Amino acid sequence: MTNIERKEIAPNVFFNSVTVERFKTMKLSCTAYIPLTRESAAMSAMLSQVLTKSCEEYPTLMQFSRKLGSLYGATVSGGANKSGDVRTLKLVVSAIDDRFALGGESVAEEVSKLLCEVLFKPKVKDGKFDSEDLEQERRQLIEYIDAQFNDKQVYAALRCTEIMCEGEPYGITRHGGVDTINKIDCENLYNGWQELLKTARFEIFFVGGKGAEEARNVFEKAFSNVERQPAKLENKVVSDVKEVKNVTEEMELSQSKLIIGMRTGVDSLDPKADAMKLMSTVLGGTAHSKLFNNVREKLSLCYYCSSRYDGRKGILRIESGVESENIEKAKEAIFAEIEEMKKGNISDFEMESAKLSLCDSFRTLDDSVDGIEAWYSFQVFENSFKNLDEKLEGIMKVTKEQVVEAANLLKTDTIYVLKGNQKEG
Repeated sequence: MTNIERKEIAPNVFFNSVTVERFKTMKLSCTAYIPLTRESAAMSAMLSQVLTKSCEEYPTLMQFSRKLGSLYGATVSGGANKSGDVRTLKLVVSAIDDRFALGGESVAEEVSKLLCEVLFKPKVKDGKFDSEDLEQERRQLIEYIDAQFNDKQVYAALRCTEIMCEGEPYGITRHGGVDTINKIDCENLYNGWQELLKTARFEIFFVGGKGAEEARNVFEKAFSNVERQPAKLENKVVSDVKEVKNVTEEMELSQSKLIIGMRTGVDSLDPKADAMKLMSTVLGGTAHSKLFNNVREKLSLCYYCSSRYDGRKGILRIESGVESENIEKAKEAIFAEIEEMKKGNISDFEMESAKLSLCDSFRTLDDSVDGIEAWYSFQVFENSFKNLDEKLEGIMKVTKEQVVEAANLLKTDTIYVLKGNQKEG
């Protein structure tokens, strides 16, 4: 994977380019980073959808689509997420690489202009967004939240995080909640958009074979007209646990969910991050992991059982689906596997399988412009960007002793059970 070139083009606005000539397409993303609050979560979720459907120059969906069609079928999309205690709003355009433009024109320059139109000149009138556009996106956003509730595996994981991180920005639901979304109107959405342009940190990524300079010039010119007062971004990693929270909720389910939230005190900036990631993989990240082989296969206590490590927040979450009568047995078996790791009972096979699996998952990122963009975007808040080879080398160097040390840093914070009280249907 090629190294990245980085330039600050405005106060706290960075243009990052990765030259890769293996693909026929290019990807350009513009991500705004703002402090995570319930209001900013809802506002940015709404903006990510409203902004990508039209703009001042192409105010209807048909006109906007025709413009994209004229750019060799380019696509524009948006999304909002959270990265630790920071909220993100991402606008993305995918298009043909400049090397394959039939007329020799710079598609990168044209799609950059369109993305700037979307960001800086949306379809507004008298200081307000269009009410019809707003209501349509509000309805779709609420439907998406309802769909998350209906997927009990997703819902249980979200509830555990909400309970575990109560009082922290990270505990805020991804879209701020239905009540907050319903409070958004055309005028305060406009104010939220203006605040975003002024206070957000922006990271722009270009991944492609040709056109980076043309794209950078467009964004540099666009941001030169914006008054900037970037907000301070903070991400707090909590390591201490005063008291383990045990929460059980009941619903009409045939399969209960057991989620265990743990504090590690290790974030992606920590030298122990690779060992923590590998430890999570040994514990429950593959089909060769301890949780899969022992708790699921040998003991048959779970339908699924896996672990996930969030390096931005330093949290490890163990997720499982169990029969209600097996909840306590599964809990005991999971903690038993963690204790085995703390004692150093990790085989060479488990270590090598975890390393190979983890490295393979990273290598797949190098197979597309989307993966490459995602790889570098994740590292925005780290001290420096690592290329893929550097990351793989770091993982392969992790020792068993370092994994055991990482396991001993685990502190149970929250045990959440979504208990099925009767059969579905």
